Amino acid sequence: MAEFKLTPENYYTQEANRHYLSKSVFTDFEKCEVAALAKMNGEWEPQRDETPLLVGNYLHSYFESKEAHQDFLKQTDSAGKTNESKMISSAGKTKGQLKKEFKVAKQMIDRLAEDEAFNQLYLPGQKEVIVTGDIHGIQWMGKIDSLDLENEFFYDIKTSKDLHSGAWIKTEDGRNQKVPFVQGFGYDIQMAIYRELIRQTFGVTCQPLIFAVSKQTPCELMGITFDGDDEQALLDAALERIEEKQPHIKAVIDGIEKPVGCGMCEYCRSKSTISTNLIGATQIKLS
Repeated sequence: MAEFKLTPENYYTQEANRHYLSKSVFTDFEKCEVAALAKMNGEWEPQRDETPLLVGNYLHSYFESKEAHQDFLKQTDSAGKTNESKMISSAGKTKGQLKKEFKVAKQMIDRLAEDEAFNQLYLPGQKEVIVTGDIHGIQWMGKIDSLDLENEFFYDIKTSKDLHSGAWIKTEDGRNQKVPFVQGFGYDIQMAIYRELIRQTFGVTCQPLIFAVSKQTPCELMGITFDGDDEQALLDAALERIEEKQPHIKAVIDGIEKPVGCGMCEYCRSKSTISTNLIGATQIKLS
């Protein structure tokens, strides 16, 4: 098999996902192995509102470079519609104006652009840096929003509806638990992965700093560091979680072990049948 070369052009492809684990692939498999594998094999795509993804790319590309932002706006889908056109209202009183979600995104951009700390820390760093490495015997990849090797920091922009509301997660014993949004959306594990991959790629141990901005009017800004003992323990625990779970995930991807379905997600619902989803002790013979 020819060696796979990871590039900016193929980073977000399923081919790359077959050669490297990433935070998004790992957490997909944690949620539902059957759905994650079907998605990786091109057999299924989740039904999703593309607006949050467009908002995120609109925000990130703006601070990457003028060229990257223009490329994002001009990018077209299979129907020939540009991202920029998707952001503009085409009917009613707001025709020709930015849709509500993108007005909020513009507010988030303006708030970050006006912030002194953001300008001094995030903007000078090298943007969209691809890093790879070996974590407990398996190849991983990541892409860093802004990397400052000289000062040993890397930065990531995250958005949230409300920076204080937290998020609900299901614990290993099946309980629902409310945690800070950083843990709820797996940003702790992402920062742990990125720190390790930067160390392996460049030989520098960098500390993560998240620039968080809320989707409110006015937007709230928050800087989230991981340099305290509790935060360092959180990153260490994330790598232990990877070490525990990734052998099975990689075996499922490679076809060595069978995937386990969650039974409740969009994909599992689409595959459910009466005969496989009987409740109770009734025995039914189907001819």
